[in-house]
Amino acid sequence: MIINKADLDVIATRRSQYPDDGRAEFLLVGRSNVGKSSFINSILSRKNLAHTSSKPGKTQTLNFYGVNDKFYLIDVPGYGYAATDKKTQAKFGMMIEEYLEKRDQLKRVFMLIDFRHKPSEDDLLMYNFLKYYNLPVTVIATKADKVSGSKKQKNLKIVLDTLDLVIGDDLVVFSSVTKLGVKEVLQKIESLI
Repeated sequence: MIINKADLDVIATRRSQYPDDGRAEFLLVGRSNVGKSSFINSILSRKNLAHTSSKPGKTQTLNFYGVNDKFYLIDVPGYGYAATDKKTQAKFGMMIEEYLEKRDQLKRVFMLIDFRHKPSEDDLLMYNFLKYYNLPVTVIATKADKVSGSKKQKNLKIVLDTLDLVIGDDLVVFSSVTKLGVKEVLQKIESLI
C-alpha cells in the first residue's frame, strides 16, 4: 500500500463528533510514552503528522487520521500514566469505551506495548478489556531497535506468555527507527479495507 494522503481529519471527545463516512477504522491503544505517535508517523511515511512528545499523556482526545480517503487510524489517550489524575483517567476510559460500544467501522485494534519490558498490569487489563468486546487485536511490540539480537526471542516469549493471545490475534515486532514491521502492518490494514 502506498500512502498518498494522510491528515488529522477529526478530533473528537464524544460520539456525535465521529466521522460518519463509513470508512474502515483502526484503533491505536497503548501506555503513555509507548510510541503511538512514532508508530503513526512511520506507518504513514510522515515525519510530524502525529506530534511526538517527551511528556507522556499529551493525547487527550480521539484523533482520527484520514488516510488515502479510505480509512482512519485513530489515536486515543495513553493509559497508565501516573501523573494523570483519577478523574481525567476515568474520563479517558469512558471516551474510549463509548467509541468501542457501537463502532461497526472498527476493523482491528493495534495495541502497542514496549518490547523492552514485560507487558504491564495495565497492558494486560487493556488486552482483556478489548477481548471483552470481542475485538480483533494485533499487538505491536514497539522500540524493537533497542532490544539486542540475543534478547529478542526471550522478550518475544515473555510478551506471548504474559498476554496469552487468543486465536485470530497476532503480534508484530516493530521499530519506527529501522521500519521493522511497517510493511506487515500496512498489509494487514490493506487486507481489511
